[in-house]
Amino acid sequence: MSAPAPMEHHEKMRMRAAAFRATRLYPGPVGELISRELLSWEDFGYRLGGNRMIMDLVHHVLTSQPAAQQTTRSDAA
Repeated sequence: MSAPAPMEHHEKMRMRAAAFRATRLYPGPVGELISRELLSWEDFGYRLGGNRMIMDLVHHVLTSQPAAQQTTRSDAA
C-alpha cells in the first residue's frame, strides 16, 4: 500500500483560510474547535483518507455569511 499524496498547495491555502474564518464566523469555543480541526487535518489528517466531510466543512465555512451584528446592546441602561 502506498502512502497518500500530500495535499496540494491550493488545498492547504483554502483550508487555512477556512480555519482563520471559522473563528470569526463562529466566535467562541465552536469556532476555535473548527479552526483547530481544520489546521490539524492540514498537518496530518489527510493521511487518514476520507476527506469528504472535511472538504465539505471547508466549503461551508468559506461560503457562509456571518450572522448580522446587533446594533444595540441589551445591557445598555
